[in-house]
This record gives sequence, structure tokens and C-alpha cells, in this order.
Amino acid sequence: MPGENLTRAEAVERAGVVTVGSYAIDLDLTTGPTTFRSATTVRFTASEGASTFIDLVAPSVRSVVLNGRELDPSAVFADSRITLDGLAAENELTVVADCAYTNTGEGLHRFVDPVDGEVYLYTQFEVPDSRRVFAVFEQPDLKATFTFSVTAPAAWQVVSNEPTPSPVPATHATDASVETARWDFPATPRISSYITALVAGPYTVTRSTLTSSDGREIPLGAFCRASLAEHFDADYIFDTTRRGFEFFENLFGVPYPFTKYDQLFVPEYNMGAMENAGCVTFTETYVFRSKVTDAVRERRVVTILHELAHMWFGDLVTMKWWNDLWLNESFAEYISTLATAEASEWTEAWTTFAAMEKAWAYRQDQLPSTHPIVAEIRDLEDVQVNFDGITYAKGASVLKQLVAWVGRDAFIAGVSAYFRKHAWGNTELPDLLTELEATSGRDLKEWSAKWLETAGVNTLRPSFEVDDHGRFTSFVVEQTAPEGWPTLRPHRLAIGLYSMDDAGKLTRTDRVEVDVDGARTDVADLIELDRPALVLLNDDDLAYAKIRLDPQSLAVAVENLSQIGDPLARSLVWGSVWDAVRDGETPARAYVDLVLSNIAAETESTTVRTTLNQLVLAVRQYVAPSARAETLQRVGDRLAELARAAEAGSDLQFQLVKVFAHLASTPEHVAILRGLLDGSSSLDGLEIDTDLRWELLEGLVLNGAAGEAEIAATLADDDTATGRQSAARARASVPTVEAKLAALESVVSDDDAPNAIIRYTGLGFLHVNDAAVLAPAMGRYLDALLKVWEDRSYHIAEEIIEGFYPAPLASAELRDAVEAWLTANADAAPALRRLVTEALAGTTRALTAQVADGV
Repeated sequence: MPGENLTRAEAVERAGVVTVGSYAIDLDLTTGPTTFRSATTVRFTASEGASTFIDLVAPSVRSVVLNGRELDPSAVFADSRITLDGLAAENELTVVADCAYTNTGEGLHRFVDPVDGEVYLYTQFEVPDSRRVFAVFEQPDLKATFTFSVTAPAAWQVVSNEPTPSPVPATHATDASVETARWDFPATPRISSYITALVAGPYTVTRSTLTSSDGREIPLGAFCRASLAEHFDADYIFDTTRRGFEFFENLFGVPYPFTKYDQLFVPEYNMGAMENAGCVTFTETYVFRSKVTDAVRERRVVTILHELAHMWFGDLVTMKWWNDLWLNESFAEYISTLATAEASEWTEAWTTFAAMEKAWAYRQDQLPSTHPIVAEIRDLEDVQVNFDGITYAKGASVLKQLVAWVGRDAFIAGVSAYFRKHAWGNTELPDLLTELEATSGRDLKEWSAKWLETAGVNTLRPSFEVDDHGRFTSFVVEQTAPEGWPTLRPHRLAIGLYSMDDAGKLTRTDRVEVDVDGARTDVADLIELDRPALVLLNDDDLAYAKIRLDPQSLAVAVENLSQIGDPLARSLVWGSVWDAVRDGETPARAYVDLVLSNIAAETESTTVRTTLNQLVLAVRQYVAPSARAETLQRVGDRLAELARAAEAGSDLQFQLVKVFAHLASTPEHVAILRGLLDGSSSLDGLEIDTDLRWELLEGLVLNGAAGEAEIAATLADDDTATGRQSAARARASVPTVEAKLAALESVVSDDDAPNAIIRYTGLGFLHVNDAAVLAPAMGRYLDALLKVWEDRSYHIAEEIIEGFYPAPLASAELRDAVEAWLTANADAAPALRRLVTEALAGTTRALTAQVADGV
């Protein structure tokens, strides 16, 4: 990565010199499997006589012509920059280069489908990767119009930000053996380079339309690979999209700003989706070839609506620099959850938000690398590591709190005014706060300073007294802040009082909404009310804070968790107990008991999914080492029992079986897995489809009960991209030192593996029952870090550093080794040190939890 960074200071300086008018980009995708021809003509104004640079990452540059003057590429092109000296007031620059396809999910990713040998391409440009495809001033505030011309095989679909034109026969294609065509797209509006896009290949497409609020007919397209077309539910995607369009256009009072809306589900994607203007790309794991959990189905809806929201917030109005990335992502996350709850069948989306998004935010905010929501983004490496739980989940949680504080109507009115005022421009946070202050009448400067410019999560606890009749005589909400981040913040929150009804259900009988501020806040409205069975702070989950229950409420909640009727209230209790486990206040085995006693009654799929994932972490890392094997066996036994008792074909049954396979640890567990796989036993309603078959097989591999022969046979029946990824994961799950070292070596020594294979190999590498098999890999992992960081693209480096950190060891030896590495490499890149420090924090927390569990 040396030579590919860009600092904020450089971006500010360049924006002071250059104003970009237009790009004309001509791409030839017929030049072979490794590179493609890229010709860019950019027109821009500049301070006369000034010097600057344009960005490009390419194996070679053929020519550079500035204002009719040919420049020597070898003299002006180095690392990722082309130096431009002696600029005129009006400039035209043409750069012709051979750019490289990637298999990392960055720039222009190239994938060959093992099913039919077809080639599929797609771009991914956020943050700094449009420069891998064309010469560009790579920063969000230098907006321009973009006109793409593409030469490609005539049989392909070619899609970009503007409507796809009718192709014409190509006249200069390099490969004469393939019939080729040329697509000349219309110019885009003025947008940032990171939301331009190109997707090309023999994708299957389904088309439809909708009518925008301003009367325009908006063409819709839904695309996926041909080999997945039989599983593609395009009609559902269109239905969700139509609901989102109607909801957002009515809410914002601003019509959809672009001309069409295509959604493309693409292979080997690094994230959930990307908000390219009018050309949104999604991970094709959202094309369901096998059964998935309701949690995943709901998450797909949230993701579709998240990206649609970005068409306004992010694409129409764009941040000036990446320090406001949080605002793009937080707004989209908040408003897509609102839309999911109010405009889809997933009406409990706020429970999902509490169970998943907030849990992520709380984890991230308690790492040593935590940072203010408005983070200092000094350079591109800073922004890469800030695609985190602060940027997405904490920011969205704080926006939810802001809505509770200023009122929903005032918030939406301010956002609408912001869109109209700054359409097609770039903004900073004060631009939004100005509009919100105008519509709400609130001064948001102090709120912003406390919530957006400081880090850390507060903890709220109830403290009260009751009289002889059980009535409250005092009630105080106590607020504390973590050491190092001492800010006490204002919280608008609700306090719920829950009592047992005649049917034995814990039901809310009273609710008080209050403003909490400072170390102690008296709640006068509760005085003289009867103390209930359960007092729940932050009822309805308005605030962003960790909550604790008083001892009696905790005991009642734990004993009767399944009897709490409101799923959001249950989620808050689940989260509070888990927080206490992570903080070393509650033994991990007490949490295990809570889950095993109550999970069967949980109705919300994401709550089940999150809770079971936390159960896995508790068993494998937080339980005292001396009790781990016994606890693992007990959990496996109980999950099998619960799966047999679950409703046939239910989401709960499905999730229990999947986690059972992941935690199987005894000969009895192996026998169950083998029976399900070979059909000698079954569970009513449970179909052993392709993906579940891989998971059951991996459980056998984990226990040494299956190996290469079974993996190869299963892959022969499923030689698809997903099958190859699953096989890589299963092979890395083999429970031997040799297999673990081989898995690690396959990614640190071989730079040919694509991103998805690296990701799945990492999942298998970390899948262990006896973590001791990872101990010999610890030194090799640490020794590889610097070279991986220096030699690999950012995303691949991150995938290896995070995905192969031997966290299951969770030992003092691992902690000491990582601390020694950090001491010895104090001058390593800050972004690299941050990734390692975050991994170390997980180990430190696990050790704390083990001590608490051993008491």
C-alpha cells in the first residue's frame, strides 16, 4: 500500500486548486483476463500556473497528454499519482493506461463462474478505488459529470449509473474471436467518483418500473449470475424497492434524484452492498439458493432500503471529506430501519436494531480504538478502518436518540430542507445541524459536542427506595462514564414498569419518559407508584447507553425472560445480561444457563441469531478453561434437545440445528450429525439442503469424523462458487496443527486466492473445539503481519489480520505475544496497529470473563 495514501491536507490543497467539469471514460474489456484498456479525458479548471496531481493505480500508463502536450509517463507517473505541472485556467487531460482486474473486491473485480466458465465483472470504488479503473481526482468534494463508453462482448449486460444505451458493433476490440459491442452511456449528473459504477457480464436481468412522486417512470432492473437465476426472487426485490421509494419520497418530500434504479447481486462481494448512484451492487449471498434464517431475510430488506436511502443522503448530497462518512452511513442505517418497521412486513425491525446494531456499537465503543462519531480522518488509511460499529451502528443509535430529543417531525423537516438546499453539492456536519436547529428550535451545539465529538458509552443504573407498602419514595437514574472517556451525556429515555399479569406474563403497566443528564437524575413521576416486578431503564430503546437492572429486577427478568411479552423489552434484557458478562460482572456460565433456558421461547429471528452467536463466544472463550469441555458438551446436548422439540420447519429449529453443528463435540453429537447427513435420522420439517449439508459436514470435520474424501465428494456435487468457499472452510476446520498451519500459509504466502476464499478459510481456521491446535500458528501469524500489510491490498490485509487472529486461544500467552509485537512494532502503520490492538482487546476481555466465570 505504500504510495497509495492520500491525506486530508492534500485533498484540501487540491480542492483549492482544481474544479472538475467532466470525465469521459473509455474502457475496453476485451484485452484479456488480467488487464483492460482505460482511456480518460478529464476537463477541469485550475489556478493558472499551479501544480497538482491526478490519481491512478495501474500496472502501466501508455500516454499522458495535458492541454495538447505529451508528458513522459515514466517521468510523471509514480505510485498512484500522475503529476500535473504548469496548469492553465482551462485544462484537458487524457490518460491512457492498462489497468488491472482484481480478485479482491476492490476496483474492477473479475470472477469466473465455475459452473459455466462465464466471466462476471463489477466495480467497487468506496473509498479510494475508482482510481483502479480510470484516472481521477479521487476525493468526494471534487464532483463532476461522468460519461462512460465500454467495449465488451456483445452478449453481455453492461450497466452503469445512467440507463444502458443500445449497443453498436465495436470497431476497435482487441479480441477478434469474440463478437463485441460498444455501449456509449449518457453523462451522469454531478456526482462523486466513488459512487460511479460499471457492472458487466452475462447477468440474468428482470425488469420493471415504478412511478416517482413527480410523475416520472423510473426503470428498475434486478440482476444476478445466470447460474443463480433459478433462485432469484426479483419480484420480492421490486416489491421492497417500491415500498421504499414511496416511503422515502413521502418522508423527505424530495423525488428520487436519478433516472433509473438497478440492483445487481454480484459474486465475491466484500460487504453487504454499495450505494452507486442508480446502480446498486449487493452481495449475492442475498440470492438464496438454500434456506436461510428469517434474520438474514430481514437483513436483506434493511440492506435494500439502506442503499435506497443513500440515493438522497450520500449521493444527492455528499460529504466533503471522509470525517463525515458516519453521517452517510448512520442516517441510512437509522432511516432504513424506520422504513423496514413501517413499510415492510418486518414490523419488529427496531428489536432487530437493538439486538444486532446496538450490540455491535457497544462492542466497538468499548475497544481501546474507540473514537468520536465525528472521527479525525487524516488520510485514506484512517477512513478504511473507520467502516466500523461507531460509523454505522453508534451513529444510527445516536440519530435515534436525536429524533427522540427534537421530535420526529422536526427531524424529518430538517432533513428535507437539507436535501433541497444542498442538492448535488458537498456538505459538512454543521450544514445538517443548521437545518435541524431551524426546524426544532433546539440549540444542537452542546448536544453535538457531547454526542458526536467524544467517545465511549455511558452506563445507566436505577437507584430507588420504597416504603413499607412497596411504593417508590425516591427514584434516581445514575449515570457513569468509562475511564478515559468521562463525558456524561443527555439522554431522552423511557422507564418501563412491568408486573406479572393473571396469565403469568410480564406486562408493562406504566411508562415514564424523562430527560436524564449528569451523574444523578431524580425521576419525580415515579414517586408513590407501586414498585413492580421489573424496572426497565431505556424501555423502547430510545437512548444509546448500557443499562443495568437492580438486583430484584434482574432476578425476575432472568427467571421469567420468556414471559416478557414485548420482544424489544426482551432484547434489552438479553443485551443487559450479555453486557454484564462481557464486563466480568456476571459469570459466563450463568449466561449459558439463561440462553439454554429461554431461547426456545424467543420469537424474533435476529434476537435468536445474535444470542446464539454470543452463546458460541461465551462457551469457546469466556467460560473458565477448566469448565469449557463440560460446558461445550452440555450446550451441544441441550441444543439437540431443543431442536427436536422445536416446531417442525420453524426458523428456531433451523437455527438450533446450525449452531448445534457448529458446537458439536462428542461422539453422540457426531452420530446425530451423521444421521442427518446420510438420512438415517431426521427432524420433522428440516430439509438437508445444499448449504446445510456443508454445515453438517463441517461439524463432522471439526470432530475428526470426516476429512478430505468427504469434502471432495461434497464439492463434486456442488462445484459452484459457494461450494468452493464452503470446501475451503471445511478443509481449514480439520482439527490438526498441520491443517491449521496449512490454512494460514495458504493466505499469507499465496496472493492468488480471491477475497471470498480467504474469508471462508479464515472462518474454518478459527473453528476449533480444542484451541490448542492454533498455538503453533500464533508465531507465524504475528511474523506475517508487516509483510501482509505492505504487500496486499487494504481489504485483503484486513481480511487476513482480523480473520486469522487466533482468538479462540484466549490465553495469557496470546495476550503477551501480541503485546510484545505491538511494543516491537511501535512505528508500524497506525491502521495496522489499530487492527491488532482491537484483536488484543478481545483477548483481554475474554481473560477477564474467564476469571469472573471461575469464581
